Amino acid sequence: MNTVPKPGPGTEERSPTLSVVVCSYTLDRWEDLCAALDSLQAQRLRPDETVVVVDHCPELTARLADRPGLRLVESPEEPGVSGARNTGVRTARGEVVAFLDDDAVAAPDWTGRLLAAYRDQRVIGVGGPVESWWETGRPDWFPPEYDWVVGCSYPGALEATGTVRNFIGANMSFRRAEVVAAGGFRGDLGRIGTSPFGCEETELCLRLTARHPGRELRYEPAAVVRQHVPPARATWRYFSARCYAEGRSKAVVARHAGTRSALSSERRYVRHTLPAAVGSALRAGRLRAAAALGTGACLAAVGYTTGRLARPVRPADGSAAPTGRPAPAGPSVTGRRT
Repeated sequence: MNTVPKPGPGTEERSPTLSVVVCSYTLDRWEDLCAALDSLQAQRLRPDETVVVVDHCPELTARLADRPGLRLVESPEEPGVSGARNTGVRTARGEVVAFLDDDAVAAPDWTGRLLAAYRDQRVIGVGGPVESWWETGRPDWFPPEYDWVVGCSYPGALEATGTVRNFIGANMSFRRAEVVAAGGFRGDLGRIGTSPFGCEETELCLRLTARHPGRELRYEPAAVVRQHVPPARATWRYFSARCYAEGRSKAVVARHAGTRSALSSERRYVRHTLPAAVGSALRAGRLRAAAALGTGACLAAVGYTTGRLARPVRPADGSAAPTGRPAPAGPSVTGRRT
């Protein structure tokens, strides 16, 4: 049985309170959403609250209304994951707010692993690995090095406990007060419905560490979640669109945070992870996988270049601040406890 690690020197003894936020926008993921919520109910260390944010889908709100143990709230923001997550932050009451995707399930010790790290006051965020579960099996051409395309961990990323630049959105948590002070997730980044754009969590992580030099975003490899990869994401069409969109999204992040910070992990990935993967695929005669490795990198580069040349999207009020509404000190959205 896994045990939660004990606090080390220079740490606080008390674990903070925890709110877990799950955002969802469609009935199409109903079974996945139920599995995600069931995994939170099955935690060895139950979260203090589970907040489900419904992103502009009244039918989903109605179906969730009778499910016990939830704080259910509809997002008043513009449609998209950034606005939904900001609604979750505003609604949450815990000192730590964790995010679990509506198509992911958490290991039974997930919450305990996350919270243990917060006993160290230097830690402002904790995240962990996202394992992929391919509903119809991984296509033979789809290289594991591109599992970030489907929102999962990939070879070459950090595997031991340590400091990271950013987390994967399906498995991340932060001290809520720090997210509030930073203004939340940017509204000009992140998915809207099935769009392949993202990087809102990367930009927030960069902003948090820039605001707090010397503090830490910690990767905890034992805090595991498993992401469902449906057949629609196991296609070349999705792969190519996602690679291009990642480049476009990184261009927006670079505009806000600077290219050095925005592309630090990507440089290591391109210089070390991809060449090693291409060489391995060629030696094994996996020509389609080798082609995917090269094509994905080219598409991301084209997307990045296009994004850098594009006219910046300004918030509606003309400001340069994060476009997601800042989360105030207390909940400003009335959640429903059932």
